[in-house]
Amino acid sequence: MKLTRQKHAKKNMGFYKHNFHIREPFQVLLDGTFCQAALRNKIQIREQLPGYLGGATQLCTTRCVLKELESLGKALYGAKLIAQRFQLRNCSHHKDPVSGLACLLSMIEEGNPHHYFIATQDQDLANKVKKKAGVPLLFIIQNTMVLDKPSPKSLAFVQKLQTDQLVPEHQKQSIVQLKEKTGLAEQQGERRRKRKKAGGPNPLSCLKKKKKTQGGQEPSAEKKKRRKRKRNRVKAEALQSVQKNEEE
Repeated sequence: MKLTRQKHAKKNMGFYKHNFHIREPFQVLLDGTFCQAALRNKIQIREQLPGYLGGATQLCTTRCVLKELESLGKALYGAKLIAQRFQLRNCSHHKDPVSGLACLLSMIEEGNPHHYFIATQDQDLANKVKKKAGVPLLFIIQNTMVLDKPSPKSLAFVQKLQTDQLVPEHQKQSIVQLKEKTGLAEQQGERRRKRKKAGGPNPLSCLKKKKKTQGGQEPSAEKKKRRKRKRNRVKAEALQSVQKNEEE
C-alpha cells in the first residue's frame, strides 16, 4: 500500500512539475486543521513530507493562521505550537487579520505565482483550491499524508495550453480573418441557430384508397358472386336434364 501511495505521489508531482513548473524547494502552506490532524495522528511533517514529495520542502504558514489558532484557545494549543515552527509568509492582512481559509486563498491568487502547495483538512478550503489551476493539495487520511490528484480545473488548463501550442496565435487570427472574408463565420452562426424542421406527413397516409362498388364491396367480390351464380345455374340445368331422361 505504501508503494502504491508513493507511486501515485510521484505521478502527480510529475504532472505539476512538467505543466506548472513547480520546483524544489517545494513551498507548502499549512493551516491549523492540517497541524491538528498531524498532531492527532503522530505525523512528523518536517521529517516525512520531503520523502513523500521527493524533494526539499519549505513548510510555511501566515500570521492570519496563527491568529486564528490563538483565538481558538486551548483546544488547538498543540496545533499552534507546531505552526509556530514554520516560516512565515507575508500576506496582505497585516492590520486586519482574516480567517485562515481566506488568507490561504489570497496567497494563491493570480495563478499561484509562488507555486504554493496547500495543506489542509478543511473541506471548504479544499473545494475552493480545486477550482484554481496548478495548486497541489495535501491532506491527511488516518496516519498518512496524501497528495491529491490533479483537479479537473488543472487538467482542463493543461489541455487548453497544449491545444494553443499546436496552433500558433498568428494562425488562429488568420483563420478568423479568412472565415470573415468568405462568410463562413456567419454561415456557422446560422447553422447553430437553425432549428430542426418538423417532419412531413407519413407517406403511407397519402396513398389513394381503392374504389369500391355500390354496397361498399370491391370489384373482386362482385366477380366471385357472378361465378357462384353461374355454377349454380349450370348445376340446376344438369339436374333438370337428368330428371327428364329418367321420365322418358
